[in-house]
Amino acid sequence: MMKIEGITAFVAVVEAGSVSEAARRLRLSKSVVSERLAELEKTLSAMLVHRTTRKLTLTEDGAAFLERAVRIVREMEDAEADMAERRGTLSGPLRIAAPVTFGRLHLGPALYPFLKAHPQIALTLDMDDRRVDPASDGYDAIIRHGAIADSRLIAWKLARSRRLLVASPDYLERHGTPASLADLNSHHGLFYTNRGVADWRFQTDEGAVVVRAMLGLGINNGDMLHDAAMSGLGIALLPTFIIGPAIREGRLVEIDVGARPEPEFIYMAHPEGRNPSAKLRAIADHLKKTFGDPPYWDPAVRIAGSSGFR
Repeated sequence: MMKIEGITAFVAVVEAGSVSEAARRLRLSKSVVSERLAELEKTLSAMLVHRTTRKLTLTEDGAAFLERAVRIVREMEDAEADMAERRGTLSGPLRIAAPVTFGRLHLGPALYPFLKAHPQIALTLDMDDRRVDPASDGYDAIIRHGAIADSRLIAWKLARSRRLLVASPDYLERHGTPASLADLNSHHGLFYTNRGVADWRFQTDEGAVVVRAMLGLGINNGDMLHDAAMSGLGIALLPTFIIGPAIREGRLVEIDVGARPEPEFIYMAHPEGRNPSAKLRAIADHLKKTFGDPPYWDPAVRIAGSSGFR
């Protein structure tokens, strides 16, 4: 008879891509995970994965078994969480992916009081700026900043987000302050490379316009992009959750080019077709309340009569 421990080990190994990473996520030794996987294969009389020193790949039998194995593991986790929630307790495992800079500055400080109040939740938070697929990568949800484009995801808006064109006073003194979108073409741009070359998108009366300034520096990390702008290397388009303090202190200056960057959101998204747990909904509600509307990090003054967002 198959044991749930073996099925859980198999799913973890596939989602993690290696036995060692699966062991880390399961908080078990590598040998225990390997033994459980081997026992499952013996029970099924089938090899489920090819193991080499470089990589791990599914066999044909493994690929056929994976879908049901994932469903079994998820049902077990949901059943455990449902019983706890019936007793008024939020508990059980959660795995969420989030961007590095936002996680360090705002997500972590918002989550810590919630987790302290609900100690039976076992949250694994993976900080990574790359775009991940929550379904195939084994996440219950992802937290991201930007436009919501993936139709396979169900997204909950946690906070509005504004991005501003900014530069240091030193850079603007040396190179002048652009006054239009066309002026940006002759300036050094500091770009967040995870968004690609069409990152600078602005709203105009004629519709969306993409601006491509001269590449001064491309970085895949928000903290370093902020530091590069502070060092006077060029103009950056950065969210206020990163640059709020620098704007308030005058270390970075907002640049008005007569058009606003396209609106964005901080959002949590989970795979379509997966019923989100009560604990995931509770975390989303807590984060939305903590961030506020407008969010606390925004340097702009609250507009009188603002009705918030939907």
